[in-house]
Amino acid sequence: MFDNKDSKTNLSELGEFGLIEHLTRYVELHQNSTKTGIGDDAAVMHFENEEVILTTDMLVEGVHFDLAYMPLKHLGYKAVMVNLSDVYAMNAEATQITVSIAASNRFPVEALEELYAGILLACKNYKVDLVGGDTTSSTSGLVISISAIGKAEAKKITKRSGAKPNDLLVVTGDLGAAYMGLQVLEREKQVFKVNPNAQPDLEPYSYIVERQLKPEARKDIPQLLTALEVQPTSMIDISDGLSSEIIHLCKNSKTGANLFEEKIPLDPAVISVCEEFQIDSTMIALSGGEDYELLLTISQDDFDKIKGNPNLTVIGHMTEENEGMHLITRANQKIPIKARGWNSFEDEKDSE
Repeated sequence: MFDNKDSKTNLSELGEFGLIEHLTRYVELHQNSTKTGIGDDAAVMHFENEEVILTTDMLVEGVHFDLAYMPLKHLGYKAVMVNLSDVYAMNAEATQITVSIAASNRFPVEALEELYAGILLACKNYKVDLVGGDTTSSTSGLVISISAIGKAEAKKITKRSGAKPNDLLVVTGDLGAAYMGLQVLEREKQVFKVNPNAQPDLEPYSYIVERQLKPEARKDIPQLLTALEVQPTSMIDISDGLSSEIIHLCKNSKTGANLFEEKIPLDPAVISVCEEFQIDSTMIALSGGEDYELLLTISQDDFDKIKGNPNLTVIGHMTEENEGMHLITRANQKIPIKARGWNSFEDEKDSE
């Protein structure tokens, strides 16, 4: 896609507008709703008889990602996934994104080409259009801010606030892999610091490392639910850990919840690596985050429609608000669910 991989071009050689033109020259449009994309003062989109969804997320170097082990192409791809996941969590279709970056002068043009290669690959795979954004300088590090736009019929939009007592609590995919992938990468980073000649063998950890470096948003779930004729009563994406997201649903819906430990879906690779690190796998599923799976509630009447579907696992049910939020352990103990997910504003000394 981008040429001249062996050279390094200073950002100042292109300037802001030259850089934008350079990085976006391979942009392709996939959506009929995109009327005007990059090149005007603003993008123009047309959504007839549909609701428009808008979300935004910012990723900051040293806070949300570490370039010691995060390739720039993967970072660009992941930055898009973080935003698309929020659109799919509304039971909607993602259609467009805007991308804004702030980069210091330690990043040559070729580095940003790699970043944009990942962004454009995500756009191609998920059929979303890159329609605008901004570039500016940074005094230190790299900052990426992406906004995603989507659409849905009003009757299909799913909020966090619609769950009712006795609704089933359902999760997509499996949990905990992204966090354990991060632990492996952090360990190998420390080994590299001691011995720069060390070559890590990540093959045994390929699944969990990929879940950290190149997650995939669940575009298929809104489509699947439509095919199954299931309208979720509430939904949220799992970015900060299962416990935090359950609490969000309960607080917004004014319900309680019972989550059954034995029902939490864990990949065998996660269980194995948790044993290697001597970490409890349930705790990782509850608090790890960055899985970008979807957590939803459905009416019990819809259980037969999802029963046996490999993409969906019933992990509990909603209760009356005064019953509280609890994890039912394998030993049948009832433990209050607490939010222990990642918090970027938490002081380092308090996060140990």
